[in-house]
Amino acid sequence: MALALVDIDAWQLDHGKAVSPQLRIVLRSRIIRNDLKPMCRLSEPELAKEYGVSRQPVREAFITLVDEGLLEIRPQRGTFVKRIDFEAVLNGRFVREAVEADIVGKLAERADPALIRHLREQLTEQSRVADRSPEQFIELDETFHISLASAAGLKGVWDYLEPVKSQMDRVRFITFEELPIARLIRQHTEIVDQIERQDVAAAKAATRQHLREILNSLPEIQELYPDYFENSRALTGE
Repeated sequence: MALALVDIDAWQLDHGKAVSPQLRIVLRSRIIRNDLKPMCRLSEPELAKEYGVSRQPVREAFITLVDEGLLEIRPQRGTFVKRIDFEAVLNGRFVREAVEADIVGKLAERADPALIRHLREQLTEQSRVADRSPEQFIELDETFHISLASAAGLKGVWDYLEPVKSQMDRVRFITFEELPIARLIRQHTEIVDQIERQDVAAAKAATRQHLREILNSLPEIQELYPDYFENSRALTGE
């Protein structure tokens, strides 16, 4: 399964390969990156023309994105980018915390020196881009978490999480320039430190704290972009 985030430079299709899966990945990435904003209307013929394809692969991509909760089809009105489902953000974060805490705990049971070196190289790269490219940091953050799952032999579990966390990823890209990157890197560092110390409980706790970070910013994001969200009562208690 493709990663949730695709390099913006890769928003082109290889017409020598199956088009529909590529188009799904590209449109999905554009939605998650907020290039296609909530309630933006999408046109089959316009997208077909933009990407040089027939309408059929566009229609097929729409169907899969509807199933993932990223698009909605309104009869007689058209296809629209769905608002961010607030309950899905909260549910996705909960599932991700439970899964990733166990992944990190498994790694801490027997710390692999090669993995620790690799993760610390990633931390260095994260620090290098922190001040100049918040968007690139998000990509490196994604790589960091994928590396943890892969090292635990659970890359398939991460693939399962991709659609689960898509609404979380949309939230991150709305205000990526305001991400608390320095704090996130410190949290990544704490996770790696605890894995290296083979402290299973501390490694899990560090992971849980890290993945709860989004809860700190949700109220402010909702207030700044109220039209971007639906099912927001899960947060406000209204």
